[in-house]
Amino acid sequence: MLEERRIPTRSPEWRELSGRIQVAMELTSRLNALPFGEVAARRALLGELFGAPLPETALVHPPFSCTHGLGISLGERTFVGQGCTFLDLGGITIGDRTMISPRVTLVTEGHPVEPAERYEALTVAPIVIEADVWIGAAATVLPGVTIGHDSVVGAGAVVARDVPPLTVVTGPGQVERRTLTPAPRREA
Repeated sequence: MLEERRIPTRSPEWRELSGRIQVAMELTSRLNALPFGEVAARRALLGELFGAPLPETALVHPPFSCTHGLGISLGERTFVGQGCTFLDLGGITIGDRTMISPRVTLVTEGHPVEPAERYEALTVAPIVIEADVWIGAAATVLPGVTIGHDSVVGAGAVVARDVPPLTVVTGPGQVERRTLTPAPRREA
């Protein structure tokens, strides 16, 4: 698990993030209002949202939403299906040739558990998804998780701890079903 950090809600850092969240909301609302066939306009808005052009071979299907945008990095030949939500204040790195099915939620942010601290800060921890991963429909990946290369996360799974490379996990308890054999490496 990757380390969690706190962002105090009454701080200059939070005020700066809050302003960027407003920008991200505006950009995603414009993105999701575009006709599907306007691929160049969609790619331009995603580049603005992520703060860098998408890799030429990456594809993000709308509707798509994210908290911040600048915390997202997509690899070559990455596919993000419809209806995905990326809460990315902690940072999300997605490796080459990763397939993310519709309605997947990647969550890098939360709040302290103690009631007295809950409104005082946000907690954030990055998500790292390595190359050649497939995440099934409506799965949820929680803060601080790394999903190892060539792994599969089954539809509807809730991933609360790291997934080793070449592993299939399913269900809300992240049950390890089997270990996979590595495929020969392909060029990007």
